[in-house]
Amino acid sequence: MIAPTNPSNERERLEAVLEYDLLDTLPEKDFDSITTLTANICEVPISLVTLLDTDRNFLKSHFGVPFNESPRDISFCGHAILDDAEIFVIEDARNDERFHDNPLVADHNAIFYAGVPLRNPDGYALGTLCVFDVKPRTLNDKQKDALKALAYQVTNLMEERKKNKQLIGLQEELRAKNEELKTFAGVISHDMKMPLANMIVTSDILKSKYSDNLDEQGKKYLSYLKKSSFTLSDYISGLLAHYESDKIAFNENDQFDVHHLLEEIVDLLNIDVDCEINLPDENVEISCNRAALEQILLNLIGNSIKYNDKEKIVIDIDCRYDDEFYHFTLSDNGVGIPEDKQEEIFNLFSTVGNVDRNGNKGHGIGLSTVQKLVNGMGGEISVNSVLGEGTTFAFKVKC
Repeated sequence: MIAPTNPSNERERLEAVLEYDLLDTLPEKDFDSITTLTANICEVPISLVTLLDTDRNFLKSHFGVPFNESPRDISFCGHAILDDAEIFVIEDARNDERFHDNPLVADHNAIFYAGVPLRNPDGYALGTLCVFDVKPRTLNDKQKDALKALAYQVTNLMEERKKNKQLIGLQEELRAKNEELKTFAGVISHDMKMPLANMIVTSDILKSKYSDNLDEQGKKYLSYLKKSSFTLSDYISGLLAHYESDKIAFNENDQFDVHHLLEEIVDLLNIDVDCEINLPDENVEISCNRAALEQILLNLIGNSIKYNDKEKIVIDIDCRYDDEFYHFTLSDNGVGIPEDKQEEIFNLFSTVGNVDRNGNKGHGIGLSTVQKLVNGMGGEISVNSVLGEGTTFAFKVKC
């Protein structure tokens, strides 16, 4: 018997094998299906998917044998990965000096062998797809072609497993980073809330107490300070709402009617302008995440009021349902959204550029939060708008 030598690139080859994380793993149906098919096509009793480790031949799939590994120094596959041919064939191992007294031949009657090296995209031979028979034989051209094609599929399957593993790792890393970002945003936001509130109160005190000592320019500066503090406070509130929306999405479902919810939202908004809000014709009874739906409608109705340049604001709200979804539409007669901006308004920090009724610019957080909540409720949202005429938001959430 002649034991197989190591390839010249053995260190790199072993590193490549380990990258697939398949050594010492349990049988998998995808690999087992290939070895079953291979044995049937080649009309042999044994078919294996092997991976060559440092000193053993690990059988990722083993059709026709009860064991899942064997010593590398007696393996046929160790010789197969050294051969430059596409397929390594031993028709009768008893007549080959490399194998005639091999324990696999002497003790297990491994007479015939054919193996195709499993080469990764970098060219490293990881192992083989191989077949054995207990008698001398040959493979016809169709069987050889099938063996090579199936080996290619094994390699593809291994690549997919590797990519999926990498993807899962990236997802876990992104999830961890996202949690860090949420924590950071929460801490910073909460820490900034109190100083901003103090700035707002202090500016009011200064204006009230020292008004006689300030000229018009000084009073303007205090107004700028207060306005800027309110703007930053709103921004922070929006940021907190955005990151806390994940928690809201996990709230339990409630049963309630649409009219009652909308009436509560209108009260919360404390509207001080001429505004007509038309509720749905039918008072639909709903069973869903009430807190999330309230945040969605509160944000959309609030935007319809803020970004409206008409003397009388008109908002039409409709609700209907089918077997799977509750469908909502909210239309207004506001300033509208430019067509080239409509696809990006749901992106975090994306703004249209319009100023609201008070001359303030948006911070681009609210609609992103709305989309997160809608998606979290198993739905989707879209917008249709005509500049200067108004905007319609349509969204649906799962029943």
